[in-house]
Amino acid sequence: MWRSAGWPCHDAIELDLLAAGLLERRWDAAERETLRVTDAGLQRLAEARQRHQAAYTEHEALVARVAREMQRAGRIAWRGLSLRAPLRAEPAELAPPAHNGGGIETATAAAPARSPTVWAVAMPDVYSIRHTTVEDHVEPIAHEIKVRRADLLSDLRRPEKAAAYLAVSSQCWYVLREGIAESDEVPPAYGVMFASASGLVVARPAPRRAMRLPLAVWMALAKAHPEPHDESEGSAWLADTATPGG
Repeated sequence: MWRSAGWPCHDAIELDLLAAGLLERRWDAAERETLRVTDAGLQRLAEARQRHQAAYTEHEALVARVAREMQRAGRIAWRGLSLRAPLRAEPAELAPPAHNGGGIETATAAAPARSPTVWAVAMPDVYSIRHTTVEDHVEPIAHEIKVRRADLLSDLRRPEKAAAYLAVSSQCWYVLREGIAESDEVPPAYGVMFASASGLVVARPAPRRAMRLPLAVWMALAKAHPEPHDESEGSAWLADTATPGG
């Protein structure tokens, strides 16, 4: 309504806003009805925007914090990636039994149909790999950060999102602001960390799976810029490839 011409919809939401004094009805010279946001409505919009901005700022601060922790662990971290994730489509139904000329079912076995690959987009808040020269040791990890319970519940209602994360990572974690959920509310395919002022606490470790990164993910990483390393942390990120005594 704030950015529209104000034409009424006459729906239940509009009725509630009018009753709350957040909208008001007006008529022009041609007796055409329009709606206008009241001063109280503007105040409510501003308050909602401030709450959203505060949540966004808190979310981004926690994303940066997790990325730094991955760097301290000797990993290369990215924020805000869009990764093509290969998923398996639903298995094809088995072919019905064949019949011979007499109408009797035969026991001929057909080769199982291969499930086609479909593609989804995974957008983890933090994505990291080990700093290594051995491809099998890359161990990609995806972290999804949530600071509001509503955002977490929205994610959990989308199983295809979880499948996309798991398709591009050997571990997948939810990092939750302390107090918004319990660890048992998150599916067992994810690890769970709680973020508090004192640090990140592992509530449940993530299951580990051996995997090799798909070519599409390597291409995305090659085109993206990893999180800048904090020079104050020294050279700890080289620990994975350092030679003892060298």
